[in-house]
Amino acid sequence: MTAATSHPVSSFNGYIRVPGDKSISHRAIMLGGLADGETLISGLLEGEDVMHTALAMRALGARIVKGDDGLWRCEGIGKHTFQTPTSDLDMGNSGTSARLMMGVLAGHAITARMIGDASLSKRPMNRVITPLTHMGAKFEPSEGGRLPLTLHGIDKLQAISYELPIASAQVKSAILLAGLRADGETTIIENTPTRDHTENMLQAFGVELKRGAQEISIKGGQVLEACAIDIPADPSSAAFPMVASLLTSHSKITLTRVGLNPRRAGLFETLKEMNANLTYKSVQSVNGELIGEIEVMGGNMLRGVDVPKERIASMIDEIPILCVAASFADGVTRIHNIGELRVKESDRLSMMAQGLSACGVKIET
Repeated sequence: MTAATSHPVSSFNGYIRVPGDKSISHRAIMLGGLADGETLISGLLEGEDVMHTALAMRALGARIVKGDDGLWRCEGIGKHTFQTPTSDLDMGNSGTSARLMMGVLAGHAITARMIGDASLSKRPMNRVITPLTHMGAKFEPSEGGRLPLTLHGIDKLQAISYELPIASAQVKSAILLAGLRADGETTIIENTPTRDHTENMLQAFGVELKRGAQEISIKGGQVLEACAIDIPADPSSAAFPMVASLLTSHSKITLTRVGLNPRRAGLFETLKEMNANLTYKSVQSVNGELIGEIEVMGGNMLRGVDVPKERIASMIDEIPILCVAASFADGVTRIHNIGELRVKESDRLSMMAQGLSACGVKIET
């Protein structure tokens, strides 16, 4: 086993561009693979999870290549139907790949078997299987509604109105993607707002949506039109150098081209409430997503806060690094409604508690 040792530094200074947003990268590949024409993608995160999405879309008939210029080009299927894959679609360790791909596949009259690694095969899929079954797709999952599973799609799904029982952008996205191939108008009701990257990107590809405070509706039969997608830097990745700088006196960094979507910025808002010195600059909208610079200055004493439970959906992936910041804050920080962390690729809640406790931090779950 390789050991790693960390050493303290006096400060962090400079400009940082973290890798592209993983959530948006998945969606860019999927929608580019569905669109009519060639979609040009810049800033794609080339991590293992996104590459599993790309391999699956290729197996279904989309042409996806990276050019010498570093840009990714997706030639989608347009008005046509997916081809039946000749082998299993391997989702690796990516819950986003698995759940969104189920929505993509449901409206095509093909049979596909989806697999994942040992960790993904333990994660719940019934939350997606249930609404897609109501729409007409058929599933043969493993025990407990898990991978491996076989999906039988149909050419024209039945539109539904569905209230999300849990706050989940993945479930919402799967239904929206299936709704593209449904007969009629599909409506999703979400009582807690979740990240809306799918809605933003569908509109960038020319799809008409109705978006209310708690409802999103999509009419079936719409064909996506290829476009250029510029993917912002991932706010989840930006969170780590951000917190490191906040906890180090005399630090000053600028994180460039970071995604500032309000439904992903819960950590940033919470850190501001904790007295962190964060400033947004040069904010603009690109493909429906807010992108800007974040100037971070260390030295302020952080204070403990009670994080509103309605904010959790906008920062669920950043809870672990928030716990680190809270360890240095004056007072107690309370975070509620985070049970979803127990069914990620690991039980993040228990692992954070164990790690922080080993460092002498007082933490209760």
